[in-house]
Parts: sequence; structure tokens; C-alpha cells
Amino acid sequence: MQKDSGPPVPLQWIGFDYAALVASGGIIGYAKARSVPSLAAGILLSGLAGLGAYQLPQDPRNIWVFLMISGTLVGIMGMRFHRSGWIMPATLIAGTGLLMVAKLRISVLTRPCQ
Repeated sequence: MQKDSGPPVPLQWIGFDYAALVASGGIIGYAKARSVPSLAAGILLSGLAGLGAYQLPQDPRNIWVFLMISGTLVGIMGMRFHRSGWIMPATLIAGTGLLMVAKLRISVLTRPCQ
């Protein structure tokens, strides 16, 4: 007998969590290294990720803002990890961005055709 784990978490809330993670990464980058570009990029990209997550329930086909932000962060943070070799925070943000891209792809592929 399989136990019911409850309703699935909507993609929108996962997106808001991702946006909060990106913002906290920018804030931590500023706090540790006084990096204003990290703070500005973290706040800007988290705001855009939040906008993308907000748009998902209105039109589930409108994933492009969220997908572009996640893909951009995967690329940027992947390059930062490759250059510096530091695990944190680059790998955390790149890894979660990669998971978000995969989740968006799965949600598109499993959605019924309209």
C-alpha cells in the first residue's frame, strides 16, 4: 500500500523559493566580500525569477522568463565555479538553476496538449 504524500507543490512556489535563494546569494556575496555587483545581480535576477514564477499560474505556457533566468544563472555560476574552483555559492546556484531548468522541461513535456 502506497501512502499518499499530499498534493504536489506547485511549480510557482518552487520558483519563489529559487528566487529567494538567488537573492540570499547576492546578499551573502555582498556581506562577505562587499561586492556590490553580487548584490545588484542577486536582487535583479531574483526579482526576474520571482516574476517568472508569478506568471506560471496565469499562463502555464509562459515559462520563458523563468527559463531564461535559470539558464543564465547556470551558465554564469558554472563559469565562476570552473574559474575559481569554489564549491559555494557558485555550485549551489548553478545546481539549483539546473534543477529548475529540468523541472520546467518536465512540466512542459507532461502537460496535456491543448
